[in-house]
Amino acid sequence: MLVLCAYGALAALAVALGWARGDDDLYHFAASTPRRLALSPLIGLSVGVALVLLTRWMVRRFSWARLLHNEFHAVLHELSARDIWLLALSSSIAEEFFFRGLLVAWIGILPSSLLFAVLHLRPERRFLPWTAMSFGVGLLLALMFVGLGDLGGPIVCHFTINLINLSFIAKTELPA
Repeated sequence: MLVLCAYGALAALAVALGWARGDDDLYHFAASTPRRLALSPLIGLSVGVALVLLTRWMVRRFSWARLLHNEFHAVLHELSARDIWLLALSSSIAEEFFFRGLLVAWIGILPSSLLFAVLHLRPERRFLPWTAMSFGVGLLLALMFVGLGDLGGPIVCHFTINLINLSFIAKTELPA
């Protein structure tokens, strides 16, 4: 519940700051076309599935990726399917509204992606690959937002990655 409240606060902050800056359409509905609004989530889904497959490959190939997986498994293994779904949904909407919808227009693609990576920073050195991957994914999501013209693709991509990867991590402990 605390996590949902935090993501709700982040989304509310994004909307409030957007309004304060004169932008009441962080999703960019008005700037898009009906065709783009329909195509954007499909592109997001495709990119999300491709990134999930990439993470599965990395977990099979690299010991640091298995270590990260098992570290997160220790924290997430007790989450129910409902908890994972709510976490994936709330994080994808709130983070995309804040980092892409608000910050990309305000401070740019690279700084918003760097701040996204900082959100995923953990004090232990072993988590640095996760932070670096978060920067890369943040950059990709920002470019997707700019290229597609709305948040549909980034939200669906982010949701897909989080839902599938969190479910896999919670259910699966890997050999080191």
